[in-house]
Amino acid sequence: MLENPRSPRVRAVAKLTKRSARTETGLFLLEGPQSVREALEYRPEAIVELFATPTGWEKHPDLRATSEQHSIEVEYVTEQVLNAMADTVTPQGVIAVVQQTPTSVRDIFAASPRLVAICQEVRDPGNLGTIIRAADAAGADAVVLTGRTVDPYNPKVVRATTGSLFHLPVSVGGELEDVVTRAHEAGLVVLAADVKGDDLLQARAEGVLAQPTAWLFGNEARGLEESALELADHVLKLPIFGRAESLNLATAASVCLYESAFTQRAAEDPSVTTV
Repeated sequence: MLENPRSPRVRAVAKLTKRSARTETGLFLLEGPQSVREALEYRPEAIVELFATPTGWEKHPDLRATSEQHSIEVEYVTEQVLNAMADTVTPQGVIAVVQQTPTSVRDIFAASPRLVAICQEVRDPGNLGTIIRAADAAGADAVVLTGRTVDPYNPKVVRATTGSLFHLPVSVGGELEDVVTRAHEAGLVVLAADVKGDDLLQARAEGVLAQPTAWLFGNEARGLEESALELADHVLKLPIFGRAESLNLATAASVCLYESAFTQRAAEDPSVTTV
């Protein structure tokens, strides 16, 4: 059992809360039973180390069974060691060190996707994690991060995805113009979400949302630059029926992705009812 919270091994895990350490090692930190459960289920080969307190491990027999199935050994640690490793105040008894597994932009668009989220300059970790989660829930094929978008392996992003990071391909470090070009070459229409755009409901009525689509989402404060908007085939905005000035980025992205998901499925199967 690891008992010394100041040991070099514990410090090495704790450093993964910093981007520089994640970049240097190609690893990231996974905290809590839900995130570890999804990694064990969908990316067990990416798990490098698995740590738990005896009490925390005892609470989750399904994690024990899955880790044994994949021959992944757990190393027991004290509460003090786990707290020293973790980014959160309450890591819930289980932590894993996981290999980063980004997917190339080329491979994403070579797979003939029908729905992709492109995040350009999204800086808030909670927003990015929620967009990845929403993309997963809407059945999107991938999420592509461009520009200075926050690191998807940031602990706050990872927690906000609640495991969706392991469910669909995520690409990092792409240049927006190249990504849009590849999307067009793959036959996708590129839709930019922006308050200066045309009404999304009208676009839906015209059949725009039924096509294979890459949604482009911009920075929380500034939105999308004019140069980014010019790359899109259509610029669309969500109608505001109440008195709110606008929607949070992650909320707006969730609605856009689901609108496309509803419309695409209805086009494929007329028995599907859309709202």
